[in-house]
Amino acid sequence: MDHPLRATLADELHARPFLRISGSVSLTHIAVYADGEATIHEALLRHLCRLTGIAEPIADTKHYSFRWSDDKQLKWERHTEFSTFTFVARRDDTDYFSDLATKHVPSAWFEAINGKQFVAVRTELVSGEAAIYASENANRWIDGSGMVGSHVLGSAQVFCDWTIKSDGFSRFLVIDKGLREVQSGRLLQRLYEIETYRMMALLALPVARDMSMALDELQYSLVPIMRTMDQSERGYRDSELLVSLTHLAVRVETLAGSAPRFSASRAYEGLVQARIHELREERIEGMPTIAEFMERRFGPAMQTCNAVWTRQEQFAARVARVVALLRTRVNVAQEEDTTRLLEGMNQTARSQLRLQHAVEGLSVAAVSYYVLSLAGAALKSLHAAALPLDPELVEGLLIVPVVLSVLMVTRHKKRGDRKPIAVGRQVSE
Repeated sequence: MDHPLRATLADELHARPFLRISGSVSLTHIAVYADGEATIHEALLRHLCRLTGIAEPIADTKHYSFRWSDDKQLKWERHTEFSTFTFVARRDDTDYFSDLATKHVPSAWFEAINGKQFVAVRTELVSGEAAIYASENANRWIDGSGMVGSHVLGSAQVFCDWTIKSDGFSRFLVIDKGLREVQSGRLLQRLYEIETYRMMALLALPVARDMSMALDELQYSLVPIMRTMDQSERGYRDSELLVSLTHLAVRVETLAGSAPRFSASRAYEGLVQARIHELREERIEGMPTIAEFMERRFGPAMQTCNAVWTRQEQFAARVARVVALLRTRVNVAQEEDTTRLLEGMNQTARSQLRLQHAVEGLSVAAVSYYVLSLAGAALKSLHAAALPLDPELVEGLLIVPVVLSVLMVTRHKKRGDRKPIAVGRQVSE
């Protein structure tokens, strides 16, 4: 009775459950991005499973989790453009930001993700007695000059500096001040999602910079074309200008191929802002909050991307308008040329008609002359046969009837020639 998609869509709400964490833990989060290699994500997960001896996931899975023990767990998620590997290990010492969470992962797996690791974050959740010391000495692990921090969820503190350290990882230090088990997992996930989505959103920034330079070049190419259009006489070089504008429009449309990247960037930006809002930050005196840092650093980058894409759309519309304007001018010039050509053809037809009338007049005169000549010869023969008539007088009297007769025959013949043509036109219509 159910629709085939009902169960799948209903389960989507539970497809990516939060980590369940209690006590102090060390978390390592790695995001893999491989443009154009969609199969690499599941292949890396299966490779990890084979190396560590754990069960492989079912085909085309989007989410996978596994616990090696009560102290270690793995969470894998497949997203549209990237996949994430999150390793969690219980922390019983103070060797913060070490490789505790991934110490059991073979080096062969890290070699497999070489060149594809797009985000690498180490997060330490410190609870219990160590939390007070970690909170007061956060600058031991986080760069004090660029430290960002805030109270979050009402029961924790977060410190970070958004820099990549010498080990290749960025850092979050989370101080547990009474978080529940579900809150701990949700908080850690929100933090590494902010970093991951931030980096994915920034993928549009180098594209925007390249596009901005390309738009500058196209802008410089458009200006002389428009100046030539304005200064040239109508119809003069319009066809050449239209060809140049067409090539320019093709180059602009080539830039439009980056539309998916900018669209994805806006979506990731929205996710970053949503995750920051969910932290419910409160200020720690003397340092900026995550929201303030993002507004000051991340926001301008996204505004640049949005501005460049808007500029591309406006420029494409402008080129389209110029092309339409020039094409209209070319069409008007062609119509004027066609009108002049038709007028010339009409003048030629009138001349041919007058010539035809003159020829017809000469034809009537010539035929009449031959008829009268024959009649005169016949009359002379009859006069020679002693008939009582004057050949010259009779021939003179026959001039008018013969001319009229020839003229009537000629016109009747002309009407006879036109009649089939008219019939043919009626049939075709």
